[in-house]
Amino acid sequence: MDHAVRFAGPGSLMSTDIGHRDLRRAAAGTLTGNWTGTATLPSRTQYPHQWSWDSAFIAIGLAQVSQERAQHELLSLLGAQWGDGRLPHIVYNDRADEAYFPGPGFWASRRVPGAPEVSTSGIVQPPVHARAALTVFTQATDEAGALRFLTEAYPRLAAQHRYLRQDRDLDGGGLACIVHPWESGMDNSPAWDPFLAGLDLSQPFVREDLHHVPAAERPSDADYSAYVALAENYRDLGYDDGRLFAKHPFTVEDPLFNAILLDGELCLAEIARLLGRDPEPHRAAAYAIHRALLARLWDEDLGTFVARDARTGECATAVTVAGFVPLLDPWLPAAVRRRLIDLLVSPAFLGGCRYPVPTYDLRSRDFEPHRYWRGPAWVNTNWLVWIGTLRAGRPDVARTVRAATLELIQRSGFREYFDPLDGSGRGAHDFSWSAALTLNMLAAGDGPGHAAVPLPAPGRPVGYPRS
Repeated sequence: MDHAVRFAGPGSLMSTDIGHRDLRRAAAGTLTGNWTGTATLPSRTQYPHQWSWDSAFIAIGLAQVSQERAQHELLSLLGAQWGDGRLPHIVYNDRADEAYFPGPGFWASRRVPGAPEVSTSGIVQPPVHARAALTVFTQATDEAGALRFLTEAYPRLAAQHRYLRQDRDLDGGGLACIVHPWESGMDNSPAWDPFLAGLDLSQPFVREDLHHVPAAERPSDADYSAYVALAENYRDLGYDDGRLFAKHPFTVEDPLFNAILLDGELCLAEIARLLGRDPEPHRAAAYAIHRALLARLWDEDLGTFVARDARTGECATAVTVAGFVPLLDPWLPAAVRRRLIDLLVSPAFLGGCRYPVPTYDLRSRDFEPHRYWRGPAWVNTNWLVWIGTLRAGRPDVARTVRAATLELIQRSGFREYFDPLDGSGRGAHDFSWSAALTLNMLAAGDGPGHAAVPLPAPGRPVGYPRS
């Protein structure tokens, strides 16, 4: 059962301390209900393992209620890191290995040199983890204990970023490639359609997800078949990124993934400074991603950032919420920032529905308000847009995004995603990152610069223009 909070009318919950306490209590209760003793499940029904960027978002929320659990959430995930630095997108609970497909037997990670003893997948997810670690630190009352946590986490986070910036920069263009739609976090986004079209990827599979969620809210069988085939191909390559260009049909530069990597480098720079280490390599890495984002993924005609096939140079034309995540880049030119904000507040997104932010342009003919990543609003992408608009110096837009997100939670509980037209909840119930990021939004309030939303100073790395 969802921990929905009932209230008298729009905005009334947010106007009282009692309402705030009720919502915080409900969110904390959801996270406690999904806690296994070692990690927090995304939900008890559909997702019986530990997911990578879920745990990062969960730690951000747990920082408000339990430093011990927040730190453990991240460190337990980092403990499953591979020797090459990759942080797998799933860490399997062996007691539930038949309850989700693909399971550990599919990935066969234990047969790969450098993989951990625990069973994991072989792919990654967006690197929100450095931001999570810095947020956990800023909320700690025991500074010495929090510094010990950062000392343990920092080398693993730096290795994660190094893997993405080096091994996944497949053509030396300065951006990390994703090799599977699941790595984007936005699994079923319309952005991937042109890169999957025409591929002979028909494979048998088992749809465990449809035991929990209606088919109309999940990827189609054709999409799922493609996902399974791509995962099999990468597995059969031994997860060897050096063979991807020649042997793998999906090598895509994603604006959301790379903007989060840029933001994570700035967070690592701040962590390095706190630990008495040199922050400049991280700032320089962030600025290099900034330049590559503008050079490779900015679409002047669409006024947004789009995905790009690193092999062919083909760019997607789908206008999705991922295009707004580069607002996290503090060096964006003013004209680019303005174009992004104009699109965000237009009828295509904020201005076109009651419960934003939709994940796909509302005006598109194939917009689907209920189907996974092809239209619904999600708390985590709302949260990324919220931080991006704060970083961009638009607290007015940030307030709108925050208010809309909290209203969705008030209306429909901590659901996995939401219909942006009527606010109804979709997907899994009692979803952990929806609860966790609600806690973070409540802690931060409406104003920019709160410690719950650290915005590290970008500094002036090598190559930054000084005039």
